[in-house]
Amino acid sequence: MTDTLDAPTTPASPQPAAEPPVATVIQLTAFDPEARVDPYPRLKALREAAPVFNDDFAKTTVLTRYADVKAVVNDRSLWRSPLLAEEGALMRRNIEASLAQTPPGERERAGSILLMDDPDHQRIREPLARALYARVAAMKPEIEAVVGEVIGRVEGRGRFDLIGEVAIPIPITVIARVLGVDPDRYDEFRAWSEAAILFLNPMLDEAQRAHMEWGSAAIGAYFEQLMAERRRAPRADLISDMVRLQAEGAPLSDAEVRTNLAALLIGGNLTTTDLIGNGVRLLLTYPEELAKFRADPALAAGLVEEVLRFDPPVDGTGRVASRDMEVGGCPVARRRGLTASLRAANRDPAVFPDPDRFDITRRNGPHVAFGGGSHICIGAPLARIEAKAAFTELFRRFPDLRLAEQTLTWRALPFFRGLERLELETGA
Repeated sequence: MTDTLDAPTTPASPQPAAEPPVATVIQLTAFDPEARVDPYPRLKALREAAPVFNDDFAKTTVLTRYADVKAVVNDRSLWRSPLLAEEGALMRRNIEASLAQTPPGERERAGSILLMDDPDHQRIREPLARALYARVAAMKPEIEAVVGEVIGRVEGRGRFDLIGEVAIPIPITVIARVLGVDPDRYDEFRAWSEAAILFLNPMLDEAQRAHMEWGSAAIGAYFEQLMAERRRAPRADLISDMVRLQAEGAPLSDAEVRTNLAALLIGGNLTTTDLIGNGVRLLLTYPEELAKFRADPALAAGLVEEVLRFDPPVDGTGRVASRDMEVGGCPVARRRGLTASLRAANRDPAVFPDPDRFDITRRNGPHVAFGGGSHICIGAPLARIEAKAAFTELFRRFPDLRLAEQTLTWRALPFFRGLERLELETGA
């Protein structure tokens, strides 16, 4: 993020004169209790009053219009690493704080492609994406079978928690199969994964941080063991694919492979859990849309896309200005952080007519829930397969599925949106 920006003297597209409805981007995230429950009124007000909003507390420029967000995420010349932002920027402080708490020997986590720029980003992402997409395509029937197995465990029950018993186990079990985790280690792998996911929370207490570091270290050690085993005896799994690519000359170190497989695990599990949880809640809240889906299960693919547009798992993504530039007609100085609100862009009426209406047959432009450009979510194809299978199987197996009487509690994890629990009744 950069220093406070001076207002342009003759802007090409001046911001409206209305007072911004928030003082900082923090008020748009789950840090804020009101935004945690429903972030959309504030996002709409900000998009209308100050679509290019300078947050001097976080030292970032917040973008809420679809056109501006799309342009920024697709601009390959912008930087992704928060460490390139100006001194004092919130996005930079968060990474620096994490690195300060990380033992020097484990700091290769900073080498994740999630926060990396070219040429290293492309060097690592290209072979990883190639291997991942081929492996996911080959395993699609097995992935769908895993979804069915997990849902089958709650069949016959009158009531269950969708999040804890279905939406969390599905992505963890799927990625375990894709990676090649030994079945007798699944319980350990799930425990490590749930601990490592705490890395996404910038507000950990000491006990949580210690638990996160335990999980991350255990996953790293296990991946190292699996890589050695697969070099000796390859199998049909992603870890075998990666060590084969290394042997064929892909310029990847073992640490880079371990780090980015762990990033795939951490980044994909929580977001897929929330995609499934948010989607089921929406269908059970909008009976006319559920009726459409029950009448035509072939709408599953469109359903997934509309859930991603209407209530996506991730709030936004960041970039850093690599030059003095303009965004939406407003000046942005070099090293200024840019916060692209994917959530706000996905409800921009300039692109999505009646944007606050949930419609699984919507046929508008593409959403930006997975970001865009060279940093578009690498796990998007896998998440789509899992969510499509989960929605189809749940509503096929449970024709009388409904929300139980409950108070919904949204997770207080900033920059993500998902429920802690979602109690469902089956009519069994």
